Amino acid sequence: MMVLPRAVLVVTIIVFALLSHGNAIRSLPDKLACGGGDEARIEFGMSMRFSEAPEYQNGPKCAVLVRNGMILACDPLVVQIAMTIDLEYLRGTVAAVHSVLKHTSCPENIFFHFIASDSSLVDMAELTRIVQSTFPSLSFKVYVFKESIVNDLISSSVRRALENPLNYARSYLADILEACVKRVIYLDSDIIVVDDIQKLWSVSLTGSRTIGAPEYCHANFTKYFSVEFWSDLEFSEVFAGKRPCYFNTGVMVMDLVRWREGDYTRKIEKWMEIQKERRIYELGSLPPFLLVFGGDVEAIDHRWNQHGLGGDNVVSNCRSLHPGPVSLLHWSGKGKPWTRLDARRPCLVDYLWAPYDLYKPHDQPHHHHHYRKQKQQQLIYSSRAL
Repeated sequence: MMVLPRAVLVVTIIVFALLSHGNAIRSLPDKLACGGGDEARIEFGMSMRFSEAPEYQNGPKCAVLVRNGMILACDPLVVQIAMTIDLEYLRGTVAAVHSVLKHTSCPENIFFHFIASDSSLVDMAELTRIVQSTFPSLSFKVYVFKESIVNDLISSSVRRALENPLNYARSYLADILEACVKRVIYLDSDIIVVDDIQKLWSVSLTGSRTIGAPEYCHANFTKYFSVEFWSDLEFSEVFAGKRPCYFNTGVMVMDLVRWREGDYTRKIEKWMEIQKERRIYELGSLPPFLLVFGGDVEAIDHRWNQHGLGGDNVVSNCRSLHPGPVSLLHWSGKGKPWTRLDARRPCLVDYLWAPYDLYKPHDQPHHHHHYRKQKQQQLIYSSRAL
């Protein structure tokens, strides 16, 4: 993938956005943020609508996996993708799926596993209907994650969103998915893929490695744990003989056979239990993964997780793309592109997310006009700044 100079990249981003027809622009009704029961479900059904995505078909070189109009989740040739799905991030999940299908060479050979919370305002039937109506040809299944499994293990974090029990579902994929699913790509809901997901699927996990992810060894690894952790040899010796590096758990290739054999879910839970007693970290579901897998991760090219585009965990500040080629953009951090676009305070990178947004607000014409005008003003401003 070609790497553009920064100045050219800025203009390219804006021109690309101007030529695209994003559908985004309205926040969910306030009633959903604090309401519950049937009233919230009815309001949700009336307000949360998505355009039907184009039908993406396999290229001529793709294996034919469709049988009786569907593919089987247990077929070893199927690309398996797991994502969480909930009310707050539904718009992001839909955009992420859209981006995967748009850029892959074999869209009909992908199976999506969506994990929903049992406490969700939107039940499985409604979530299934929404996905089915938005992606009529998509092969997928919605699973229920029981929050009671982790409720007593979750500690307070630097950002309340990180305490959501559904964030911990990735630790239980080996239990939630069918036993025949031996390998899966886990993706957060605040990403878009701009390359063929088949390339990520083809990454080999060498030796006994259970997960693969882009690693960032220049990051200060010690900051992810407390002084008490590093001063206690019983804790810190977990990294003895290893060279642990930071990795973001929002994009992982996971070998579920090795995961089950190594009982890694229990190992993660053990560190969460220690955290409840000793407070050895601050960042939700990430540190247990670092503790269990740090120093034993298959390093995947950084292009597969351009993370941090949502700013830090406290402030939704704007950030630019990292140097180098891009295959996946990730709005990790506090700021989400749909929220900033709705608030009419987008960052430049948010315009790269907008073309994949299939959300249909009731007042779409008015917002679409304002959105387009705003992009034009941003283009003028950026051109003057170069």
